[in-house]
Amino acid sequence: MVAMSNPTVRRRQLGVELRRLRLASGLKSREVAERLMVSQPKISHLENGNRTVSPRDVRDLCALYGVRDQQVIDTLLAMARESGQHGWWHAYGDIPQSVYIALETDATSLHTYAPLLVPDLLQTPAYAHTVIADTIPELTAEQAATRLKVRLRRQHRIYEPARPLRLSVVLDESVLHRVVGSPEIMREQLEHLTALGAESHITVQVLPLTAGAPAGMSGQFSILQSAASPAGTIYVESFGSDLYLEKPAEVEVHAAIFAHLQARALDPSDSRDAVTDVTKTYVEATSCP
Repeated sequence: MVAMSNPTVRRRQLGVELRRLRLASGLKSREVAERLMVSQPKISHLENGNRTVSPRDVRDLCALYGVRDQQVIDTLLAMARESGQHGWWHAYGDIPQSVYIALETDATSLHTYAPLLVPDLLQTPAYAHTVIADTIPELTAEQAATRLKVRLRRQHRIYEPARPLRLSVVLDESVLHRVVGSPEIMREQLEHLTALGAESHITVQVLPLTAGAPAGMSGQFSILQSAASPAGTIYVESFGSDLYLEKPAEVEVHAAIFAHLQARALDPSDSRDAVTDVTKTYVEATSCP
């Protein structure tokens, strides 16, 4: 088992370990619930990382699964204690994507395909404010302001000097032409994108419209890798609920799709030129009387 620093990620990993131990014992989740006199949903929530695992839960489950190795038990207990802590995002209340933010905070590398909008981590405040307001119109002004603060706080991850996030982005060319807010906001956003793309740990590639319909164009997805999950976790965002894929076969398929998109996209240098060319059109639009 790998040590982690992120409480939510640690909780998810603890759930994976508890599920592995249950399967090794030959017990079904229904049987575990019956023997411990708890509900079956509780066992499922513990294994999926959707619920904090108490040290008592760990001791009861280890006893039921026949775990005798004290080092394993102590490690699981430590994970349970640390999973009860809160990440920085909890200070903002009950916010969506908390699981993803935990994974992103813990990640060492992130590969993302963006077919519709500039990815959250690369957005300017004005662009992010407009996206939040336009895509979720039922939000109150206070809720929108909170989401903006969280999004901008997440961006600190790519600037951490000790461990900057290695970020690779494939951006559909249509994103450059989709006017979010105003030409002025787009000019600022594309200039920001160009500046970030010059950083050694950030790679931005533009998938040109002439690339046709390569694999992966069905929607946005991200691949997060960390010390806790070197194989990677696939994140698929949707309006209703988010999807996390961690099976090796699923990760391999998405990694292959991302590699295919990178191969079809312009190289980083040509991508910067493409972004610069589109930026000029917004400069001209904002210069017109």
